[in-house]
Amino acid sequence: MLTNVEHIGIAVKNMAVSNSLFTKLLNVAPYKAEAVESEGVLTSFFKVNATKIELLEASNPNSPIAKFIEKKGEGIHHIAFEVDDIRAEMQRLESEGFVLLNNEPKPGADNKLVCFLHPKSSNGVLIELCQERRD
Repeated sequence: MLTNVEHIGIAVKNMAVSNSLFTKLLNVAPYKAEAVESEGVLTSFFKVNATKIELLEASNPNSPIAKFIEKKGEGIHHIAFEVDDIRAEMQRLESEGFVLLNNEPKPGADNKLVCFLHPKSSNGVLIELCQERRD
């Protein structure tokens, strides 16, 4: 079951510039920065009350974020939803006709297991499912 919006992911060209901009906008500094080598991204997280924003900068020119920015420019990349049981939710959503981009959950940023839904099956929006890792 989807429990809440976990975060909103925003693709950026320059993390230093974007961190400065979002620090001014949100009036808080990022609480965490992390590289996710498997996705070819650098991440930076902001939190205002219960709302989290994840900035994503490509760490290599072939990463999904680099391709996204090349095609669409900077902006909202995905919406992530927290789930209690990612495998059960993947199975449920697939049975409802959604197309999964992963057959198995994979390690993501911020100590999460993640799975993405293909935007073609969700009105053009890339959806990420997130479950806290329990290892």
